[in-house]
Amino acid sequence: MKKVIVVIILFLASLTQSNAQRIKDIAYFKGVQSEQLIGYGLIVGLAGTGDSYRSTFTVQSVISMLKRFGITVPQTNLRTRNIAAVMVTANISNMIQEGAQFDVGVSSLGDATSLLGGTLLMTPLSGKDGKVYGMAQGPISVGGFDINTGSGGRVAKNHTLSGRIPNGGELQKEITTGKFSKDKITILLREPDFTTLNNIATAINAQLGDTLAHAVGSSVVNVTVPDSQKNNLTAFLSQLESIQVTKDVVAKVVLNEKTGTVVSGTNVKISPVTISHGSLNITIRSYPIISQPGAFSQGKTQFFNNRVPSVKQEGKNAYSIDGASNVQEVASALNSLKVTPRDIIAIFQALKEAGALNAELVII
Repeated sequence: MKKVIVVIILFLASLTQSNAQRIKDIAYFKGVQSEQLIGYGLIVGLAGTGDSYRSTFTVQSVISMLKRFGITVPQTNLRTRNIAAVMVTANISNMIQEGAQFDVGVSSLGDATSLLGGTLLMTPLSGKDGKVYGMAQGPISVGGFDINTGSGGRVAKNHTLSGRIPNGGELQKEITTGKFSKDKITILLREPDFTTLNNIATAINAQLGDTLAHAVGSSVVNVTVPDSQKNNLTAFLSQLESIQVTKDVVAKVVLNEKTGTVVSGTNVKISPVTISHGSLNITIRSYPIISQPGAFSQGKTQFFNNRVPSVKQEGKNAYSIDGASNVQEVASALNSLKVTPRDIIAIFQALKEAGALNAELVII
């Protein structure tokens, strides 16, 4: 069975004007950041797939929880197969307010076999400063199943030892880090690039009709807030993030040798070059020979496998490429060679070594 290999020539933009993007899509404001929360909790309601007695921290957690409700249970009599200890994590924006709900992730900590059908009990979530900012609780969704039979059979789909609780977290305390200044707004580029950063500053000044924006380095643009906008900062930020900016794209070709995928971005160019391509097929066929001894010779039947190699070489052709200045021309030039995706990967590598490929070559 032959393996199907896909070649993709991805055209990102043929004209720079069509590559315009909003500032909010390629950059973010300093002060808007994500906060990571973490907590330790218990999941109950499992169908015998929870932690065993070997997970001592689960047993201790259950005993401590029951004591809070005035119930004392000897540790020797406690079985926790319907309970699992988990770590609860969340990644939230520091802009959300108290009472806002967010998704949380849940992952098994002990030797449970599945979290399917479980419910997370109320779990405090703390930040990197150790303070509790939220609480999490609710039924977990694992998006799969794991069924085991007494005879050792098993049917499973996806990973059932981790899952999510949609809107299972609720913010209890406002996160005070990363607030805005009314005098200056700082825009940070997600992917540092001098040309793109200069385009952002130029676009802002052209839109606002002033020299309010100044590019610093390769990823920072400082914008002075006009006096008329200081009392209406939200509208000013909305106006900034909606400004269209042309993002400069680095010429890059990505090759995936495992799948045979080739992705070529815009600005990729090929200098005039000549390519000689051919293939060599070697086939070894088996011709078995059986030697039968004569009558009454007391000999033994002998078997000999005669392997005969044959070589077939397709005609080598030399192709001349006058050069390609955009992605369409690169695709047309490679398609004219009528080669397989694997061969195209080898050709790209050879073009780079020869200095004819004017782009960064990335192999994954």
